[in-house]
Amino acid sequence: MQKWYNMSSDTRILNSTESICPECLQRIPARNVKRGDSVYLVKECPEHGPFSTVIWRGEPDYEAWGYAGNTRGPGGFVPDRQRGCPFDCGLCPAHRNQPCAVLLEITSRCNLGCPVCFADADKAGAGEDPSLSAISGWYRRLLSSGGPVNIQLSGGEPTMRDDLPDIIALGRQLGFDFIQINTNGLRLGQEPRYAEKLKAAGLSCAFLQFDGTDDRMYESIRGAALLRHKAAAVKHCADNGIGVVLACTLVPGVNTAGIGDLIRYALQWVPHVRAVHFQPMGYIGRYPGAPRDEDRFTIPEIIRALETQSQGLVRVEHFVPPAGENSHCSFHGNFIILPDGSLKPWVSDLPSYHRAKTGPAGNGTLHARNFMARQWSAPQLAPPPLEPPDDAAAPYSVENFLSRLNTHTLSISGMAFQDAWNLDLERLRDCHISVISRDSRIIPFCAYNLTSRSGGTLYRECSPLSQAFQA
Repeated sequence: MQKWYNMSSDTRILNSTESICPECLQRIPARNVKRGDSVYLVKECPEHGPFSTVIWRGEPDYEAWGYAGNTRGPGGFVPDRQRGCPFDCGLCPAHRNQPCAVLLEITSRCNLGCPVCFADADKAGAGEDPSLSAISGWYRRLLSSGGPVNIQLSGGEPTMRDDLPDIIALGRQLGFDFIQINTNGLRLGQEPRYAEKLKAAGLSCAFLQFDGTDDRMYESIRGAALLRHKAAAVKHCADNGIGVVLACTLVPGVNTAGIGDLIRYALQWVPHVRAVHFQPMGYIGRYPGAPRDEDRFTIPEIIRALETQSQGLVRVEHFVPPAGENSHCSFHGNFIILPDGSLKPWVSDLPSYHRAKTGPAGNGTLHARNFMARQWSAPQLAPPPLEPPDDAAAPYSVENFLSRLNTHTLSISGMAFQDAWNLDLERLRDCHISVISRDSRIIPFCAYNLTSRSGGTLYRECSPLSQAFQA
């Protein structure tokens, strides 16, 4: 591998791992290599040659991002392991984490045809929706494999199914306390009474595709001007007590300069908007072409943009690594909104708080599961008044401060999904976001959605639309 990769004086090998070839999806050796303040995954396929992909740029430092001693529960459910990671997912015994959230893809249909789509959803409506009986089997499989995980009903676009309320109600009847939909929000925005039906069925949260506050962003990423529909969806969810997470796919040069504006938009809708979640574009499912390094936007770049674009409303040091999955997969920060509009982290010592949740006595995945269910659901109580102190420099009382933890809070987070170019199997084995397949296997999200340069997959079937984009 060193024959082709420039091992200059500022280059250092951090660790060896394994990955896959973006052309043939075969497992190959890989290394994480630091050059300057950036980290690259480098690998070489015997048949298709070398590949190098940037995975981290700048501060916070890659090596310092994480906590020693993270504990993970057993993740393997399927004893048979023949080819190894990532080919025997189900989950296999090599997996180190139980799921925090599991996606159920209840349709392959969609009412959009976005150039960027991890699910490779088909606007033409090809494929048959799974029956309610099949979905019941998925719910029961999850209950038998680890209890009532958090559920995300996805697709395609789940609101394409008129029986979506029945699917939600079934999950709640079987004991799943937190059910969200992964939605583009068109039906929620266009039908004012629709959110009421979903709430009555037991919906906890709308994980709402929300790429920014400018229609030019939607025209580029989604192929249409959608902002008014997105805004209407937020209002209709707010009116009906459904928590909203604004889920933003970040595409360099398109909407990465709008991160601060999105945070300010979210603050206008607290306590109904519970979180903003950033997902830098991954080259999985359907994507316009093979990525270059300039097509990547990494976790530390998001964190720095949050500080600079919010004019210091949030700061780099307010964000920490995840409680459950691999440290280099995500970040989060949790804030209380004070009456003067400022944001205060929930605790003054975030690293100590985080270690307390993931140390020897903790279970990071269980903590993440419980936090998601609590924070992403709409608050149940009206916010009590928070009176400012007489002295502007004095702190708010502990009682007043804690009273807002149930209402005036905002979670800001991000997750960097892996693709065939940057897949690190060590990260994949720590994954706690899964998809249940049509044959009821529980498959890590990034393995399920892996897509080669030509559109080939390990677990998912790509639609004909994908081939048109990748040709």
